[in-house]
Amino acid sequence: MPTNNKKKKILYVITKSNWGGAQNYVHSLATNLSENYETVVAHGGDGLMCKKLDQSKIKRIRIKTLDRDVKIWNELKVLKKLIGIFKEEGPDIVHLNSSKIGGLGALAGRIAGIEKIIFTAHGFAFNEDRPYWQRTAIKFFSYMTILLSHKTIVIAKREFEQVKNWPLVSKKIVLIYNGINKIDFFDKDEAQEKILEKLKIKDSNLKDLIWVGTISELTKNKGLGYAIKGIKNLQESLHRNWNGIFVIIGSGEDRGYLENLIKQEGLENNVYLTGFIDDAKKYLKAFDIFLMSSVKEGFPYALLEAGLAGNAIICTDVGGTSEIVDNLESGILIRPKNKKEIMNALRLYMEDEDKIVEYGDRIKQKVLKEFSVEKMVEETLRIY
Repeated sequence: MPTNNKKKKILYVITKSNWGGAQNYVHSLATNLSENYETVVAHGGDGLMCKKLDQSKIKRIRIKTLDRDVKIWNELKVLKKLIGIFKEEGPDIVHLNSSKIGGLGALAGRIAGIEKIIFTAHGFAFNEDRPYWQRTAIKFFSYMTILLSHKTIVIAKREFEQVKNWPLVSKKIVLIYNGINKIDFFDKDEAQEKILEKLKIKDSNLKDLIWVGTISELTKNKGLGYAIKGIKNLQESLHRNWNGIFVIIGSGEDRGYLENLIKQEGLENNVYLTGFIDDAKKYLKAFDIFLMSSVKEGFPYALLEAGLAGNAIICTDVGGTSEIVDNLESGILIRPKNKKEIMNALRLYMEDEDKIVEYGDRIKQKVLKEFSVEKMVEETLRIY
């Protein structure tokens, strides 16, 4: 702990400022440290994270040239800007988040003489569905980031196992799970009414159906096309006699593709896109079943939040999801990119609705016991 009444200064750096898992993580740490710490966040973009940091009165610094796309000239500008920020702010610790800013930030930190550089890998990008040469290049740069950093936090045991034996870095790597605060959920009726209002649907009979839902960015990594096709397979297997709907909360670059797919599959009355909803986690009790169809994940906050809401879970076995969900005990794990397994998992819940309640209760108790924000902060402070 800091001594001599001098606050220890932590500078968090993150590439994007939308509201996803990495941004949730940065916000949770920046707002839950004790008064002995001063926190600052440097970021690209002007997304929802900025609003939440401003509401919490956390100082932030926008880096205008910082975005996810790799452009050599921009990267040199970002590197120079980071060095300047580090020297001006004089942090005791720089804590880097995301693959891109990890490499640039670790190099800038070394040049600026930062005493401690920490990198959190929110799911290694070399696990994404990319060509082999890209995954190999990303793995090399991930290794260099870990090498340049003093400590690297991984958020899932599966990814810890992937990197723990890499040369010269084994003592730098620590596993710390994400954690969440308690959530002031809307009750089921209120949440469903608010979602139907958002969708401009006045058919109250929909509330009598089984609600399958997800909260997700609409991007390729989230595998939502497979989820929609799984719903189509389910409908066909039941001869269109499916008593449920699938609600997708979120926004992103794949919205047009998903809208076309819903029309192509004839699911306009079964699958709904709400668009972005602020503080979407408060709506989770609207769902009976939470479906996560991701191709790639780290240790997803959305899954923890759904567990805390007591949703019955179906999720792909990627990243750290199997460390949250115990298969056929507190949810159902399926293989990624597999619409048939999505269909079968939904049918299992439909044929034994007691499991919806049973699995929902078990996952809620596990999240409460093992994945609190207090535990995450405590374990992170040990390496600060």
